Amino acid sequence: MAVHQTTLSIRTSGQGTQEITEAIAREVTRSGLQTGVVTVFCQHTSCSLVIMENADPTARHDLEAWLNRLVPENDRHFEHTQEGPDDMPSHIKMALTRTSESVPFADGRMLLGTWQGIFLWEHRRASHTRRVVLTAIGE
Repeated sequence: MAVHQTTLSIRTSGQGTQEITEAIAREVTRSGLQTGVVTVFCQHTSCSLVIMENADPTARHDLEAWLNRLVPENDRHFEHTQEGPDDMPSHIKMALTRTSESVPFADGRMLLGTWQGIFLWEHRRASHTRRVVLTAIGE
């Protein structure tokens, strides 16, 4: 088994999902591996990863709106508010979603479904530069 690892630096523009599928696919190709699995890991506590429909953006908007209703800002029960009203909600949203995804690949291509894309989900209102570690293992 061979391993290829790299870190992507992704600039977000505030809350919302940003598709990173193509950047990951390029790294799988660059790895030279034909069959295996790529793990995508986000190194932050206020954003997350999600595999979601990539054809119709309203599906992602509905998911984002639903999570915002579930975890609203300015909840009077939050103690961790030093960095602003979106701070604690962003940590909860990250904990309810995922910080890593694993996707198999064959013939050098990820085996995502027809309508699947991999998205970085920024939970903070301000833009950030996020680090995402990719590890492809295979042959």
